[in-house]
Amino acid sequence: MEFSIIIPAKNEEKNIGKCLDSIYGMDFPVEGFEVLVVDNGSSDRTVEIAKSRGATVFEKPGFTISGLRNFGGSQARGQILAFLDADCTVSADWLTEASRYSANHEISCFGGPPGVPQDATWVQKAWFKIREKKDMVEEVQWLESMNMFVPRPIFASVGGFNEDLVTCEDYDLSLRLQPLGKIIADRRIVAVHHGEAADLRHFFRKEYWRATSNFQGIKSHGFRWSEIPSLVIPLIYCLLALFAVGYLLIGLTSTGSAYGPFAALLIVWQAPLALLALWKSRNSGSPRMASQLFVLLNIYFFARGLAVFRRR
Repeated sequence: MEFSIIIPAKNEEKNIGKCLDSIYGMDFPVEGFEVLVVDNGSSDRTVEIAKSRGATVFEKPGFTISGLRNFGGSQARGQILAFLDADCTVSADWLTEASRYSANHEISCFGGPPGVPQDATWVQKAWFKIREKKDMVEEVQWLESMNMFVPRPIFASVGGFNEDLVTCEDYDLSLRLQPLGKIIADRRIVAVHHGEAADLRHFFRKEYWRATSNFQGIKSHGFRWSEIPSLVIPLIYCLLALFAVGYLLIGLTSTGSAYGPFAALLIVWQAPLALLALWKSRNSGSPRMASQLFVLLNIYFFARGLAVFRRR
C-alpha cells in the first residue's frame, strides 16, 4: 500500500462526509491507499459518518491534534503518510500528483498550501495571497499539516509531531525534517481548506491562538535565526502601536507639538505593511486586494504580538 491518509477530527459532522467523498472519488486505485480517521471524542455524528463512508475509525478522546496524527501514523500500513484535515477536500488527482514523489529519497516532506473554496470570503481570498507559492514547484522551509506527505520511516525517525505543542506543530515537524531531505511544495497536489477564517473576528482569534506555541516550539526544534522575524516583529508592532496611541493622545491634549513625531512614527509603523500588501497583491487583478491585505496584516501582527502576553 502506497498511502495512508490520516485525518484527525472532532465534531466534524458537517465536513467529514465531504472530505471522505472527495477522497474515495479520486482517480486513484482504491487498493493504493487507506483512510484512518482518528476522532477526539466527538459528541456529534462524526464517527458514524466516517464509518459509513468506509474509513477506519479510532476514537481517542483527550489527545492533542499532534497526538491524534501520531496515533494514526502508528496504525498506518502505507509507505507514505498523508496528513489531511477533516474540513478539507481534495482534487481527483490528489494522490496521482503526490505519487510522483513516492520514490524520491532526497525529499523528506512534500505537499502544498491548501487553497480556498470558490465561494471564499474576501478575508479568505486575500490571506491566501500571503500563503500561496509563487512557483508551481519549489523548495520551502515548511508545509501545513492539512496537506502534508511524509514517508513513514522518516516520520518515525524524528518521533512524529510534538504532542506538547498546541499549535505550530507542522512548522516544528518541518524544521526537524529538514536535515533528512528537501521539503517540496507542489501546487499540483491540490487540497482545499473550507475552514479558513471567513471574517475579521475569526481571523483575529485564529492568529491569536496559532501564536501561543511559537516560543514553546523553539524548545522542540532548537533556535533558528530565521524565526526571529516571526517572533520579534509582532512584539515590535504592538510596541509601535502603543507609542503611536500615546503620541496621539499627547497631541490631542497639548498645543499640537506631538503631531510631528506621531506622523514619523506612523510611517515607521505602517509603511512596511503597506509595501508588503502592495507587493503581495501585485498580480491579483483586484484593485481592492492591497487595502484588504493591509487590514489583515495589521490584525495578524496585533494578534500575534498580543498572544505573547497570554498566560500559559
